[in-house]
Amino acid sequence: MMNTSFKFSTQLLFFCIFQIFISFQILKVNSQDSNTDSCNSNLKLKGGIFFDTASFQCLSVWDQQGYILRYKRTNTSVWSFVLSAPNTNAYIAMGFSEKGKMVGSTAIVGWVANDGTPTMKKYFLGGQSPNQVLPDEGNLQLVNLTSSVVAENSRIYLAFQLSIEMPSNRLIYSVGPTGMLPSTVNYRLTEHQDKTSTSLNYNTGQSETKTLYANLRRSHGLLNMVGWGILMPIGVMVARYLRQYDPIWFYSHATIQSLGFILGFAGVISGLILNSRLQNNVNKHKGLGIVILLLGCLQVIAVLVRPDKESKIRKYWNWYHYTAGRILILLASINVFYGIHLGNAGTSWNAGFSIALVILFITALILEIRKWKRT
Repeated sequence: MMNTSFKFSTQLLFFCIFQIFISFQILKVNSQDSNTDSCNSNLKLKGGIFFDTASFQCLSVWDQQGYILRYKRTNTSVWSFVLSAPNTNAYIAMGFSEKGKMVGSTAIVGWVANDGTPTMKKYFLGGQSPNQVLPDEGNLQLVNLTSSVVAENSRIYLAFQLSIEMPSNRLIYSVGPTGMLPSTVNYRLTEHQDKTSTSLNYNTGQSETKTLYANLRRSHGLLNMVGWGILMPIGVMVARYLRQYDPIWFYSHATIQSLGFILGFAGVISGLILNSRLQNNVNKHKGLGIVILLLGCLQVIAVLVRPDKESKIRKYWNWYHYTAGRILILLASINVFYGIHLGNAGTSWNAGFSIALVILFITALILEIRKWKRT
C-alpha cells in the first residue's frame, strides 16, 4: 500500500512540477531593442529617403515589436509615411484595411536581403494562403520614385508616399519570420510571425490598438482556462485526497468535473466560432483544443460505462480514467498558454493562470504530504 501511494505521489509531483516549468517558460518575453529610434529624436539617416521628413507626426504604433510610424499630409492628394522597426532579418509590413482585417487589405512590405539589397513591394491580401497574397496588386497608388527601404542602426525604415486624398485609418502591422525573406523569383511572402490591428486618427496622431471580437476572445480564453485548466485539476485533487469523506468526495468530484467539461466545451465552441470569423491560421491551437474536447467526451463516456468495483476489469478502467484525465489537464495547460500567446493577451493573463497553477500545486503538495503521513 505504501509503495503504491508513493508511486502515485511521485507521478503527481512530477506532473505538477512539469506544469509549472511550462508556465514559467512561456512567461518569458522576448524584448526588442528599440532605443535606436524614438519620437524624441530627429530622423537623420545616412541612407536615402526621397522626400522631406521634417514636421512629421510621430508615434509608437506597436510597442511589442518596437514599431514607430511617422507620417504627414504632403499636399491635398499625397500622404508620406516612414515606418521604423527593429531589423530582425525579416520583412516588415504596413497594411491599409477598410474593416481592420488582413484579408482584403493592401499592404506595403519592405525588407533588406542578406547582401544588403533593399526591396519594397505592394501586395494585395486576397486570402490567407501564400498564393493569394499578390505582389504589385492592390488599391493603393504609390507615388513614383519616392519609395525606399533603409537599414541603419539595427533598424529598418520603410519610406513611401501614397497618392490618395485620405488613407484608411484602420492600419495593420506585421513582421515576417526571421531569415525567411521573399524570393526575387516570385516575391511570395511567407506567413507573418506576428501582427496587430490599429486605428489611427490622422489629425490628432492618436493610435489605438483594435482587437476584433474582443468579447468573444475574452470569453473563449476564460471558459477554457477555468473549465479545463482550473476546475479539472481541482476535481482530480478531490478524487485523490478526499476519499475518506465517502460518498461526498464522489459527488463533489463528479460535479466539479461536469462543470469543468461544460465550461470547456463552451470554450472550444466559442473558439471555433472565433476562428471562422477571424480566419486566422491557428491550426495547432485548434487541433489541441479538439483533442482536449475528445478526451473530455471519452471521460464522460467512460463514467457512463464504469464497471463495478468487484469487476476484474475495474483496475484497467481506473488506469485509463486516471491517465486520460492527467493527459487532458496537461494538454489543456499547454494550450491555454499557447492561446494567450497567439492572442497577444499580455503578461496579466499568463501571470494569472500561472498563479492559479502554483496555488493548485502548493495545495496538492500539502495534501500529498498529509496523505503520506496517514499511510
